[in-house]
Amino acid sequence: MHIHILGIGGTFMAGLAQLARAAGHHVTGCDSGVYPPMSTQLEAAEIEVIEGYDSAQTAFEPDCYVVGNAITRGNALLEEILDRGLPYLSGPQWLAENVLKGRWVMAVAGTHGKTTASAMLAWVLEDAGLSPGFLVGGVPVNFGVSARLSGSNTDAPFFVIEADEYDTAFCDKRSKFVHYRPRTAILNNLEFDHADIFADLVAIETQFHHFVRTLPRHGLLVSNAADSNLARVLTKGCWTPVEHFNDTTGWRAEGSDVDGSLQLLHGDELVGSTNWSLTGTHNRSNAVAVMLAARHAGVPFVRSLAALSRFKNVKRRLELRGAAGGVHVYDDFAHHPTAIATTLAGLRSKIGSGRILAVLEPRSNTMKLGVMKALLPASLGDADLVFCYSANLGWNAAEALAPLGDRVITDDDLGRLVTRIASAACAGDQVLVMSNGDFGGIHDKLLAALAARPLSTGNGQPEEPRTAESGR
Repeated sequence: MHIHILGIGGTFMAGLAQLARAAGHHVTGCDSGVYPPMSTQLEAAEIEVIEGYDSAQTAFEPDCYVVGNAITRGNALLEEILDRGLPYLSGPQWLAENVLKGRWVMAVAGTHGKTTASAMLAWVLEDAGLSPGFLVGGVPVNFGVSARLSGSNTDAPFFVIEADEYDTAFCDKRSKFVHYRPRTAILNNLEFDHADIFADLVAIETQFHHFVRTLPRHGLLVSNAADSNLARVLTKGCWTPVEHFNDTTGWRAEGSDVDGSLQLLHGDELVGSTNWSLTGTHNRSNAVAVMLAARHAGVPFVRSLAALSRFKNVKRRLELRGAAGGVHVYDDFAHHPTAIATTLAGLRSKIGSGRILAVLEPRSNTMKLGVMKALLPASLGDADLVFCYSANLGWNAAEALAPLGDRVITDDDLGRLVTRIASAACAGDQVLVMSNGDFGGIHDKLLAALAARPLSTGNGQPEEPRTAESGR
């Protein structure tokens, strides 16, 4: 089968492309401005990517067009497909019919932590010899790719998928995860997000309810007992056995970021322990959920704990990109206030009292709309200095972040922002860059600026905003 993918540069669609290629299909695709790591993975898979959406691409005459959810009415190629009555499917539907059908699907859903938990689960199964396929919204370091059809045992039934609640396609406004029909599912947490497609929290809860309705009665649902929104979803109906985590009388985790300890407990009973490289209460919660899901696939806790000691997380999850001038630069995907706060807390617990310079690009659709702007100051509380890239926003970043006082600098010019960060940073500081995009390559630009400056440049304070008169 020849499939042509519209929006192939997105994490999900690029992963789908790799799966289709591994399954023996002829795969081509198109997008605008594809960047690493997805561009690199597509190139490695020898998948042809065309820049733009020219309607002339119908000359390829594929068996089916697979349309990503970023593609909207008015797109030239989509309009040509519709006018000519050519065959098309959404990405989730194609995946369900051509990859997931007949497999033991293990889905990880929730507002936060999906990518890390999905990668963690895939690794635990892999380490236990179960050879899972997977599709993850990032690049797990243990695997080096965001998607694969299977491991060494091509007959293994397991497939781990990050179960995203975002909408499916222009023609299907259900959440993507309703297509996956998992046997095992994790519900990590539930908050309001994706304000561009959901009117309110109730609308998201409805989609999670639809997801729960797809689980079989002989499956397993692993749910966060500490999340009242998830509890409300389950009260609407659940036909599948449930294991709860973050339950003081049931399954929970303890541990320390100082020594990397991780303990699995059931009530007051210590079930097992290990040491690992991840930090934060949220990741310890991820670990418990993963161990419960893996047990459903036959992996005992002792084996899961051993695997977690060798887990290397996902790129762009508190990933150290480099150091220059005594300053460490981290990259993280955080873009929701809760994720920002959690990421900062994780870094704070790791470094102690050292200075953290938080660099934020409010790039997601929700953040651009300004729906979460009132929550940003509190989410950045663990940062000593905050730098916000304010270009292309429909709201005033300086005004929204004003509660942070003189700890914050906003700028709509990326080059100037890099200069200001480099000027403020001192040896021993940690710079945490947070964005769900490539942020204009700011990490390399910042490392270069730090390397080029005199060591005495950092003064510990943000530059005063320049005026036109002062040569801005």
